[in-house]
Amino acid sequence: MKGMVNLNIDIRKHIISNFKNADVDEIKASIEASIKEKDEITLPGLGVFFEVLWTSSDENSREYILNTLKNSLN
Repeated sequence: MKGMVNLNIDIRKHIISNFKNADVDEIKASIEASIKEKDEITLPGLGVFFEVLWTSSDENSREYILNTLKNSLN
């Protein structure tokens, strides 16, 4: 469309880049603020965090994550 700007942003790369040098307290604060705000705009960032967690976890950790999620949804 004429006049529209193409904003081709790789959200994963952007989120990871923004937090690459963050310490644990900064990451925790960001997660807690995102949850507290209940703003859907923060969901992609939390999704990226979850993807990083999931892909870097071994099978035992994944089972723990899945059981925690399952128990929390009841």
